[in-house]
Amino acid sequence: MKIKDIQVGKIQIPLKKPFKTSLRTVTVAEEVIIKIITEEGAIGFGSAPPTAVITGDIEESIAGAIKSVIKPKLIGLNIEDFEHIMNVLNNSMIRNSSAKAAVDIALYDLFCKQYNIPLYRLLGGYRKTIDTDITISVNSPEEMVRDSIQAVEEGYRHLKVKVGTNEALDIERVKAIREAVGSDIKIRVDANQGWKPKEAVRIIRRYEDMNLNIELVEQPVIAWDIEGLKFVTDNVETDILADEAVFSPREAIKIINMKAADLINIKLMKCGGIYNALKICSIAEAMEVECMVGCMMESKVGITAAASFSAAKKNVTKYDLDTVLLMAQDPIVGGAGFCGNSILLSDAPGLGISEVAGWKEI
Repeated sequence: MKIKDIQVGKIQIPLKKPFKTSLRTVTVAEEVIIKIITEEGAIGFGSAPPTAVITGDIEESIAGAIKSVIKPKLIGLNIEDFEHIMNVLNNSMIRNSSAKAAVDIALYDLFCKQYNIPLYRLLGGYRKTIDTDITISVNSPEEMVRDSIQAVEEGYRHLKVKVGTNEALDIERVKAIREAVGSDIKIRVDANQGWKPKEAVRIIRRYEDMNLNIELVEQPVIAWDIEGLKFVTDNVETDILADEAVFSPREAIKIINMKAADLINIKLMKCGGIYNALKICSIAEAMEVECMVGCMMESKVGITAAASFSAAKKNVTKYDLDTVLLMAQDPIVGGAGFCGNSILLSDAPGLGISEVAGWKEI
């Protein structure tokens, strides 16, 4: 099954309400969607949302990388020579992790279709259903409490609370949410690089002194400051999750060896797709470090890929794959199913996606 063409397009999906972090505010999800087409007419779907503040990738750079650099190297290659194709893809250019992730996902989709197996089973098949958290955007404490109560009433048991804009407010926000939702709900705090190391220690120790029972704090300091991340990890009791600090397997090795974080967050758009995500997960598992799988503002194409990877691997124990639930529409036909906070993987081959409504070629 040889690759005949790669088509690059995009979709736009409005959100139910603005998604706010310390880094950005999003009202419409924009995503590059690709189709890898074989000589036999099989189609593999892949996707990449432009996330300039995290990956540095924008729509034009993702589309340009795929069409100008990656596509010419892949045309004519046989899907069955999978390791060779992945080597070509990953060495086609430096960085551009989102473009590589989109192509990687589509290649896995095609490989699974060739052998009539769902992606989550190909990758390991450890489980078929996972439960995602739900993100509480950074706003006033009062609005965040309302959003949290609504999420709990809808059945969510894990809240991912965005902070990182103001020390006093960040303490008040989390305190107010804990008081509102009670002690049985898991709270994960995500500063999105918003704190300085000493500031992070002060805030997290306040959470601990107030017995707010925070499950973990995600990426408290700026991504490049691994020493600062380690300072935070060494000086608090709460588990620290490295997110933007880990793009590649090499960074995972460094952070784990330094004991700079307690947990690793794997995102396909950061590491360039499933092929490298598997490496990071294996490295972490060998060192007895558990992983979360997270996402950017992705449609059901990327979320199905990430959920399939999550479900497949025992060492992935936490899931932050809620963006489809934040969108006002779902233009993706097929793929993973959603029931409340549960994501159910399909037994259809690959991603199980057959069509993307509203797709426009770039």
